[in-house]
Amino acid sequence: MDWFIAPDYWTSRLVFQRALAAVYLVAFLTAALQFRALMGERGMLPVPRFVERVPFRAAPSLFHLHYSDRFFAACAWSGCAVSVALLAGLDSVVPLWGAMLLWLLPWALYLSIVNVGQTWYSFGWESLLLEVGFLAVFLGNDEVAPPVVVLFLLRWILFRVEFGAGLIKMRGDACWRKLTCLDHHHETQPMPGPLSWFFHHLPKPLHRVEVAANHVTQLAVPVLLFTPHPIATAAASLMILTQLWLVLSGNFSWLNWITIVLALSAVRFPSDPPSVPAAPLWFEVVVLAVAVLLVGLSYHPVANMISRRQVMNRSFDPLHLVNTYGAFGTVSRIRYEVVIEGTADDVPREESDWREYEFKGKPGDPRHWPRQFAPYHLRLDWLMWFAALSPAYAGSWFGALVERLLENDRDTLKLLRRSPFPPDAPPRYVRARLFRYRYTTWRELRETGACWERTYVREYLPPTRLAGVAQGT
Repeated sequence: MDWFIAPDYWTSRLVFQRALAAVYLVAFLTAALQFRALMGERGMLPVPRFVERVPFRAAPSLFHLHYSDRFFAACAWSGCAVSVALLAGLDSVVPLWGAMLLWLLPWALYLSIVNVGQTWYSFGWESLLLEVGFLAVFLGNDEVAPPVVVLFLLRWILFRVEFGAGLIKMRGDACWRKLTCLDHHHETQPMPGPLSWFFHHLPKPLHRVEVAANHVTQLAVPVLLFTPHPIATAAASLMILTQLWLVLSGNFSWLNWITIVLALSAVRFPSDPPSVPAAPLWFEVVVLAVAVLLVGLSYHPVANMISRRQVMNRSFDPLHLVNTYGAFGTVSRIRYEVVIEGTADDVPREESDWREYEFKGKPGDPRHWPRQFAPYHLRLDWLMWFAALSPAYAGSWFGALVERLLENDRDTLKLLRRSPFPPDAPPRYVRARLFRYRYTTWRELRETGACWERTYVREYLPPTRLAGVAQGT
């Protein structure tokens, strides 16, 4: 069937597949390096405890069959290895069915991680990676030209990502309609990047232009994805430029990068595609059957998009095959941060020697300039931003974090930039305080060298010690 394939998108598929493999690699590396403290056997939210209360059908995962930290590490590092193999082009030198299995493997491994990841894996880009990764299984390799229906479904995901985000903004915070949200967003976003201070201090008229351009890119341009080349290519290219602007302005894990990967699949690169035989019948049948399934599953995301009660970042099936997306329907006007401190004093007093724990990405020391971490995802740092918004967001894990700091837990301390206590001398007490943060002005930056100014607000957690440790002993 000639209509089934799109030879002109041969290079587009190649670029998309290699870029997706790179995102997979970052995701698995993030899991391998952070899981022990977050959800390992002695983690803050242990996987074994989760699988005991949540059935397999609700959260399909290999870890329902068996869990140990060693087995999780093996799965995560195996995901890294497969991602490297795909990045190197191994799928191009194996039979078509072998390439499909090769792409299915990282999807199944990452699904197993996400479905037991709990709060740590509750971000929209987890489901987005899984939805895109599932479609990549059916994109084919050098034995066939890219299937038209799969390319269409990739554009359908990109449309929902952008259009859903645009709708949630227009229905949400009034500042999006007034074009004033970026007066605050660069300062209050979850994890600022090294250029966020400068973005915040751009002239307000330019902030209005940024917001207006965002509305155009998210509400008008996505419709053009379903038009012929070169209009569709121009629309996807504009989305890529917008996402690169967002990459410069903050640390949003791999959200921007996976969106760029999606847009690359819609860009038609100038090339002379090789002559390949027609797709085998079994491949056509499988691809069409999957397409019918995904179109049917799209009902709930579409119903959500057109609903006045639209929700963001939700999966409608346990395999994360079709999801709804969106971000920053509401923009905070004030930035709060939870600052965690410890003391070795036997009796905790206000005048005690309180030493601050420094995180890798979240603001702490006002003189510590933010660094670029994305697409790598600092999961604890991101959750600390939510904890500052409301203690309810941290109720399931914050107490466990404090307990592990009191123990000087090695895996937990690896998630931090610096612990103020030596490995063999843990703190006697740990407390948390809430501060209001704001960016300094140009003058304040020159005079103090600090990019932040912070003001104490209130106690977040009173001085706490390990149970069974007597005061003054």
